[in-house]
Amino acid sequence: MHFLDIVTITSAGLMVGSELAISAFVNPAVWRLENGPQAQALSILARSLGRAMPFWYGSCLALLALESFLRRHETALAALVTAAVIWTGAIIFSIGMLVPINNRIASLNTAAPAPGWERDHRRWDALHRIRILLLMIALLVLVSALAA
Repeated sequence: MHFLDIVTITSAGLMVGSELAISAFVNPAVWRLENGPQAQALSILARSLGRAMPFWYGSCLALLALESFLRRHETALAALVTAAVIWTGAIIFSIGMLVPINNRIASLNTAAPAPGWERDHRRWDALHRIRILLLMIALLVLVSALAA
């Protein structure tokens, strides 16, 4: 299980790191662009990340579920299930709150963006920070479970 532990922690850690990088570095850089290039950059990012991230989120959840199943008779089970529940909550939060906004941003007509697209991006950015917090908590719980 040692190899699985490494794969699970690495996958979840990279996910948290990439989401944090988007919030801490990508979005602040995009905010500095003028409206046209900003809308174009956001649309491209929203489309590409909108295709890749669901698989990554699902893969991480599957790894958490597998870890929980394989450790069902160990003391780490409660923490692993907690991490999986928090991760599931982040996925549900994403689907309900972030995906609709992301889809609107992904489908922007960058030549003439729809009114309110900047407000959408600000709302997405604020909600994204909540998702990052959930993912960070899940990762900390996961690491503490597997390091014990």
